Amino acid sequence: MSLQITKSHFEVFFSSLLPDDSFEKEVHEALAYFKKMIVKKNEFLVYENEVCHHFCFVESGILQHAILIDGEERTTYLALKNSVTSSLNSFLHKVPSRKSIKAIMDSRLWVITLPDFNYLIQNNKAFHQFYFNLIERQICLIDDYRIDLLTLTPEERYKKLLLNESKLLQEVPLHYLASFLGISTRHMSRIRKNIN
Repeated sequence: MSLQITKSHFEVFFSSLLPDDSFEKEVHEALAYFKKMIVKKNEFLVYENEVCHHFCFVESGILQHAILIDGEERTTYLALKNSVTSSLNSFLHKVPSRKSIKAIMDSRLWVITLPDFNYLIQNNKAFHQFYFNLIERQICLIDDYRIDLLTLTPEERYKKLLLNESKLLQEVPLHYLASFLGISTRHMSRIRKNIN
């Protein structure tokens, strides 16, 4: 009987952003710098106006990025299972975060501190390539999202989300989704009723 070694979700995600499997040794070295962190529902990874100390991979759960505008919470991003997240400017430059990051369900994360992150960027080719490809992909996604906000109706944004991120609609409470799409919860309910 042969022993089969299965790759972790993080290793699979990490490797998917590399051009080939020639970095295998460096991948294992990089992953060893990440530590497991459990964030319970409604606990914060970072509070607005505090420094973010972690760059993390979401193995399970969902993290809500939010800001307060006139006392109302607005969702700016939802980090799902098998994604990487941080309050990046705060993390990289040790400045207060402009947003909070909160678990909206129990979440299991793999986190790295800034000194270890910087060490890997400078000394680990796999991590350097992973981070470059990750940022490039995120910039493209953010660009598309900003254009969608300006050019698509709320109904069209919902339909696009339904097509591209169907698991978001199954896992995320309605008011978070509505805020993320830039519409009221009431309007979101009407859209769902008309489309479904």
